[in-house]
Amino acid sequence: MADPTAQRIWNTALGQLQLHVTRPNYDTWLKETEGLRVEPGNFVVGVPTEFVKEWLATRMRSLVAQVVGAILGRPTEVAFELLGRNGHQNGHQEATLPLASAATPVQTVITSPATPPRLNPRYTFQNFVVAESNRMAAAAACRAAESPGVDYNPLFIYSTPGLGKTHLLQAIAQRATQRKQVALYLTSEQFTNDFVTAIAQGRSDEFRRRHRSPQLLLIDDIQFLAGKVRTQEEFFYTFNDLHSNGCQVVVAGDRPPASISGLEGRLCSRFQWGLVTDIQPPDTETRLAILKAKAADQRVDLPQNVAQLLAERAPDNIRELEGLLNRVLAYANLIHVPVTLDCAARALTALKPAVATPLDPNSLLEAVGAYYGIPIPALTGKSRARPIAEARHTAMYLLREDAQLALKQVGLLLGHRDHSTVIHGVQKVAKALASDPRLSAQLADIRNAAANNNHH
Repeated sequence: MADPTAQRIWNTALGQLQLHVTRPNYDTWLKETEGLRVEPGNFVVGVPTEFVKEWLATRMRSLVAQVVGAILGRPTEVAFELLGRNGHQNGHQEATLPLASAATPVQTVITSPATPPRLNPRYTFQNFVVAESNRMAAAAACRAAESPGVDYNPLFIYSTPGLGKTHLLQAIAQRATQRKQVALYLTSEQFTNDFVTAIAQGRSDEFRRRHRSPQLLLIDDIQFLAGKVRTQEEFFYTFNDLHSNGCQVVVAGDRPPASISGLEGRLCSRFQWGLVTDIQPPDTETRLAILKAKAADQRVDLPQNVAQLLAERAPDNIRELEGLLNRVLAYANLIHVPVTLDCAARALTALKPAVATPLDPNSLLEAVGAYYGIPIPALTGKSRARPIAEARHTAMYLLREDAQLALKQVGLLLGHRDHSTVIHGVQKVAKALASDPRLSAQLADIRNAAANNNHH
């Protein structure tokens, strides 16, 4: 039985963790967890399966302990414990998908009676706030759901991360399910993992039956197929089979097909057969509308000044906007106060260790260069050699988080790189932080060096 106080603390922690991990990781490993107990020096988290328990313990324990410790105001260890009442729920995935990664699919194809659909119930067309920035993509998605395979086939939706592509793909799948049609939603990473597993286990025919049988196939994060030659070939034949049979294919990526390096020309060509449309970052009015809608969904009356504060803090990313709102609401619930501007300001500082004053960007660049032994001209240059690229991603992350620069400013400092490149670099480091405790220590060393540079 979960302790209510522990659950409130965990809800607050989940709001913070959403900002540190990718959505597939969050949905797969954290979404179905519970706060069980607060013990002296320890916090116990309930998890649904042994598989999830092992993954969190080995890959995310350090980050979770850091977040929970910040909420409690003291160093805290974290333990993971099986939830008896639903510990069996996803156990079949351990046996049948031994090579599966964190990006476990959300799907409506029921391959066996034990396979539960994993679509997010909030990702519906009714809950999608339509504005000028996404109107074309939303209208096309609705048409694909209502008349699959007729008008826009394939439909390719692209944008920088966190602007609603996954929401639209899952909304299509849910509408299709309501209309008694068979839809399959999964990420390109999961398609790859399923393909590798099928080859390893001699189940290629079963794999093809599963992926070529739905009336709608929805593939998220297609950019992760780049460079995977055999998987692209399999997807190419899957696409041809479905398209020739009038089945709807919807694909989402972080850039237009022609701009995805490592994507085969024949696939790129097919993605452009139908409609290619984008989603732009929302303007202030749209961000406010999204906040109001999400707060209303949780039956909270969000004051205008609080919404304004949150909208200003997350200008480029709806996912981050939602994470900030969840943090504020969880914080208010945790300390039993109404949601006010003062409460929101305290929540945003209390739950995220803040740098008293932003670090100087040049000091940070110097510290990154010195730490990795890479000259600043190389950091800002065109080389994509792995050591230089990793150092550059670290610089992007620190310039964004510690120097508090806008994405465009970060891109300018690092050789006039574009908005989406910077977002990719920042997210890559944030994702690595969730699984590699050593990286956190390395960043602390760089920050300390930058702070010392600042003072000299």
